[in-house]
Amino acid sequence: MRYPASEKLEIIRLVEQSHQPVKRTLEQIGVSPPTFYRRYDLYRRFGEAALEDRRGGSGRVWNRIPNSVREQVLEMALDEPELSPRELAIKFTDERRYFVSEASVYRLLRTCDLITSPAFIVMKAADEFREKTTAPNQLWQTDFTYCAPRPGWTGVHMTGMY
Repeated sequence: MRYPASEKLEIIRLVEQSHQPVKRTLEQIGVSPPTFYRRYDLYRRFGEAALEDRRGGSGRVWNRIPNSVREQVLEMALDEPELSPRELAIKFTDERRYFVSEASVYRLLRTCDLITSPAFIVMKAADEFREKTTAPNQLWQTDFTYCAPRPGWTGVHMTGMY
């Protein structure tokens, strides 16, 4: 849990003024000893200003595609709608010299509702067999139709086959 600098300072003063052992005081207020000692060390070395939150970074995700590139990918997708996300990513990388992954292109196209669902053929298994099943366990399949024993075998022993 993130505490504001004022609460961190209050916790430090509470622990300093407590007559109990540090560990017991920290247990009562719900702060782990490593967290407390890290903050206490910063406070002793640099003062109250060190207790302020210091969130690093620019706030930009390192692998996010810039908006200008996203627009170019969308433009190419609209110009050539027959290309799959994979083909579009490859063509974009080749022509524009900027790598965009297939997954990123797919997510971008899906977000903009440019992904068409594939045409599915709905069929039932019963439509494909000459002798239709009428009860459970009437149709069994295996991955082979004939197993010839090798010379010298006394018999074929198969486990797991019914």
